[in-house]
Amino acid sequence: MPSADPAYVRSVVQATAPFYGLLGGTSMRLLRNVDDPAQFIQEIVYETPEAVEMSRQRIAGDLRIQSFLQAWRQVLGGAVTLEVWEDLTESA
Repeated sequence: MPSADPAYVRSVVQATAPFYGLLGGTSMRLLRNVDDPAQFIQEIVYETPEAVEMSRQRIAGDLRIQSFLQAWRQVLGGAVTLEVWEDLTESA
């Protein structure tokens, strides 16, 4: 990323929040690696597995989203990876 300044990274992530909301994201967090302060992870939470799959399909099929992601990769100075994690925490 061109700048490891947390305020800059936070402002870029906040600017993308409406975009992820359109794709079904319900919340978002920005995490910084304490051992490598220049490394950040943006976590986007989806309410249901169906919302994640819908988002993947929309990303793959929408040229506007592809253009946005290409611009996002340029801002980040590298690859953007998408990982899907399953929450195994038991509900209380």
